[in-house]
Amino acid sequence: MAQESSAKEVFFHVGLGKTATTYLQYQFFPKLRGIHYVQRTRYPKAPKIIARDASPRHLLSREFDQQLQEEIEKFAVHYPDTRAIVVFRRHDGWIASQYRRFAKNGIQIPFEEFFDIEKNEGLWKQADLDYSNKLSIIENTFTRKPLVLFYENMREDPYAFFDQFATAIGATYDRNQISLDAVHPSYEEKQLKTVRSVSKIFFPANPKQYNNAFLKRLQWRKQQLTSYSIMAAARFVPDSWLDQGELVPKGLLEKIRDVYAKDWEKVHAYARANNDESSMMTQSAKTAAATTAGSSPSQQL
Repeated sequence: MAQESSAKEVFFHVGLGKTATTYLQYQFFPKLRGIHYVQRTRYPKAPKIIARDASPRHLLSREFDQQLQEEIEKFAVHYPDTRAIVVFRRHDGWIASQYRRFAKNGIQIPFEEFFDIEKNEGLWKQADLDYSNKLSIIENTFTRKPLVLFYENMREDPYAFFDQFATAIGATYDRNQISLDAVHPSYEEKQLKTVRSVSKIFFPANPKQYNNAFLKRLQWRKQQLTSYSIMAAARFVPDSWLDQGELVPKGLLEKIRDVYAKDWEKVHAYARANNDESSMMTQSAKTAAATTAGSSPSQQL
């Protein structure tokens, strides 16, 4: 398809997953003023929606991890001048949260087989945590440098994070309309261990693959409901029945943090060098009439 009109200014929040993406998509982005937000469920039709909408500025959001390059290259065909926005989370916390997500959904392998920092033989590869490479992919796909933000900053001071995001895209918002409650609840280690322990019973290692999108969705929904039911019943499971080891070993997380320390510093240096001044300022002076001090920052995001 031919490139769309360059008169459209497009901002694309590309994730990553497990960096409060779902929270932003439902609690923050819809409340932004002065920009047209394309809801995540309408993402497949985003190029057509943007082309038809009268607004000159648009924001869309999806969370991409291992699919980042493939997905943004497809979108860049339509809007190559898009400015990507990516939120990073320190490597050890990010991969631990990814594993917990997989455990919740019935993964049958321990953390060491999910991510192997020694031999790189895990389900997720060491290159999947190379943030500098992700930035290179974004730079090589779009003509504009990305805005780089950090999950830890959002946890520490949500409103400062929101101000920076809104200012960078030329939008405003009312703090009174922003809830700081998490969209998805967190799960206890005992619940996740229980799901992992019994997943072989309920979830086949090689499930039937459906070509029909509806059947795929139905299969996934069935697995989700089964996992939630197991976690709800986990409180009745004696601790002695479960693996006594850590779900995510702290020693491995420390090693992951050390291995990727230079990469973590590189992405911070990239943000300092390339996040333009307008995106680094606070928005409070511009939106003082529309915002209030609000409640204290939540640690649930």
